[in-house]
Amino acid sequence: MINIKKTLGVLGIKPSNNGTSTGSVSFGGGVEIESYSPVDGTLIGRVTSTTPEEYEKVIQSATAAFKDWQLKPAPLRGEIVRQYGERLRAYKQSLGELVSYEMGKSLQEGLGEVQEMIDICDFAVGLSRQLHGLTMHSERPGHRMYEQYHPLGVVGIISAFNFPVAVWNWNTALAWISGDTCVWKASEKTPLCGIACQNIWNEVAKENDLPEGISCIINGDYKVGEMMTTDDRLPLISATGSTRMGRIVGTKVAERFGKSLLELGGNNAIIITPDADLKITIIGALFGAVGTCGQRCTSTRRLIVHESIYDEVKNKLAEAYAQLSIGNPLDENNHVGPLIDKDAVNMYLAAIEKAKQEGGNVLVEGGVLEGGGYESGCYIKPVIIEAENHFEIVQHETFAPILYIMKYSDLEEAIEMQNGVKQGLSSAIMTTNLREAEMFLSTAGSDCGIANVNIGTSGAEIGGAFGGEKETGGGRESGSDAWKIYMRRQTNTINYTSELPLAQGIKFDL
Repeated sequence: MINIKKTLGVLGIKPSNNGTSTGSVSFGGGVEIESYSPVDGTLIGRVTSTTPEEYEKVIQSATAAFKDWQLKPAPLRGEIVRQYGERLRAYKQSLGELVSYEMGKSLQEGLGEVQEMIDICDFAVGLSRQLHGLTMHSERPGHRMYEQYHPLGVVGIISAFNFPVAVWNWNTALAWISGDTCVWKASEKTPLCGIACQNIWNEVAKENDLPEGISCIINGDYKVGEMMTTDDRLPLISATGSTRMGRIVGTKVAERFGKSLLELGGNNAIIITPDADLKITIIGALFGAVGTCGQRCTSTRRLIVHESIYDEVKNKLAEAYAQLSIGNPLDENNHVGPLIDKDAVNMYLAAIEKAKQEGGNVLVEGGVLEGGGYESGCYIKPVIIEAENHFEIVQHETFAPILYIMKYSDLEEAIEMQNGVKQGLSSAIMTTNLREAEMFLSTAGSDCGIANVNIGTSGAEIGGAFGGEKETGGGRESGSDAWKIYMRRQTNTINYTSELPLAQGIKFDL
């Protein structure tokens, strides 16, 4: 177990006289936000939300810093990001502990999330020397054409509670090496994680004599988010959250012709064929469904199983669920921790009732755990429900460990079921049949941004672009060429002759 006061102290969040922590966000004049741990219900700390006046000062600071930061050569910006990654290595244990305690995911996952931050910093350092444009041949003699990428400006980042540090750093690492400055609204459910990351950045910034404003943090609810989405000084808003939230953000940003990077809901399925290796299939489905207590956008929500192996799969899965250990996520012997809060618990219970009303058959029963070790009221049992893909509740994402299992008869039908939801984030097929795998990955296969073979839907490597289609928002973060959204593209044509040929042969006799 951890000593949370010690952890907070290491991260620069000092305990107050009454034992709770205090953190000053921006200039600290707004209403208090209290952060309770879903692990044991303890009040970890309080932070103050950002007022409109304070927000204005933050934006002015970020805008002023951009003028200096954009002029630094990209490899030098990469060096700063390298130092931040090194500092994260030094703070990995403490930051991972805070992520686990404030959000409720297992300590292994908390440490893994910080490792993702370190990995994206490493990726960004190399990328800082590879912000390539293209050179094109001009159709006009004596002309040269090329394109290049320039820093975009101040990037606004709105993150969710389930990955309270990693997703922010997916954005900032790439935005920083691109020459942008960042303003971050961390989730009001995990505000101390945001303060910890900012404190770590401040150390690097001070050591390198960098201007304030390269990394800024603001706190608050959706009203603070609205300040960002309607602010035309923020050319890009990167927002992670529900589809409902993304629809609002996308509309507001589009109204002012800004750019939005949306990472929204998932309704992810695994197709299990008769040629699947059931050992790895059960492991992949189990972790995908119950990891982070089902609170990942890539969590497995649906299992689409061939009718010939349906009974075998559901029985093996039920046996695996019976072996799950639910409890304090800081204890590595436990597989499943709590949901984020009691509102999430109520949504979980409502979804189960809705599934029953629609005709679903509960294969593995759920419920809220009570008694010793479960005092927070946020611990629940993962559930398996036999259902139909067209059920209304199946068509929606519930951020909880509820797994719907259903049958199919041929692969075309399975792919149609997999694609037959409005979300399009992650997908997987379990098969040792090459033809089935290739069909799933073909144009006629999965319509998701992520399609896997013989691994589950949950999680992703930072080297690949992360994101999805349809109501998942269409955004891409992290690897590949996701850096391009943080920069503006410019096409350049150079005439190195004494002539000026005009389009369509037009001439001026001057």
